[in-house]
Amino acid sequence: MEGSRIVLIGGSGGIGHRTASQLMARGAQVCITGQDPERLHAATTSLGCAGHILEASDFEATTKTLEAASQSMGGLDAVACLAGSILLKPITMTSKPEYEETILRNLTTAFSVTRAAIRLLADGGSIVLMSSAAATMGLPNHEAIAAAKGGVEGLVRSSAATYARKGIRINAIAPGLVDTPLASRITASERTLEHSRNMHPLGTIGTPDDVANMLTFLLDPSNSWITGQTFGVDGGLAQIRIG
Repeated sequence: MEGSRIVLIGGSGGIGHRTASQLMARGAQVCITGQDPERLHAATTSLGCAGHILEASDFEATTKTLEAASQSMGGLDAVACLAGSILLKPITMTSKPEYEETILRNLTTAFSVTRAAIRLLADGGSIVLMSSAAATMGLPNHEAIAAAKGGVEGLVRSSAATYARKGIRINAIAPGLVDTPLASRITASERTLEHSRNMHPLGTIGTPDDVANMLTFLLDPSNSWITGQTFGVDGGLAQIRIG
């Protein structure tokens, strides 16, 4: 991946940090974005890469940020959108503001990033979005996030079809539960953590590296015959049952 120019939207989080580290170790130029100035500064300092403050659901701001990153790196080869949120509530207890926030943080952000990235990938490239195992399986109390991530998977298929002839590959990753700060409300309790481990057939929850490995694979220009796909990285959660 020597010389590849890659932007990780929401890259200051756990998965983004590990992905950036992997990409840079393989010779890629990486720029990350984040909403929290302190977390972004800590991440860019640790990684030694450029960074931008960004509210990625803002179409205009996302376009301007990707244009600035592209200009500073001398072009753009790939973009990943790692921004998102988790809401675990049954539909009858989910308020309209909670629903709208979940859609904004997950689906609107993915749409905004894809829209902006496509305009800059004139010579082809890779876009990777984040879905969830909840988009394809019936998990209780996941109605809002399942709706948002189901939309992301539909966005992947349609946009991949629209821009395939331009050499732009668009894929998604659908993780199970991953041990990141975003999931801390679940992982902080040993009871809920043990329940989550038992839900995953491999008996563990994921690590940031588990997802970063797939992200790096899909962002790698040598894997150029893959598009319109959603890849489960979930310990078998969405596809198999044991016991």
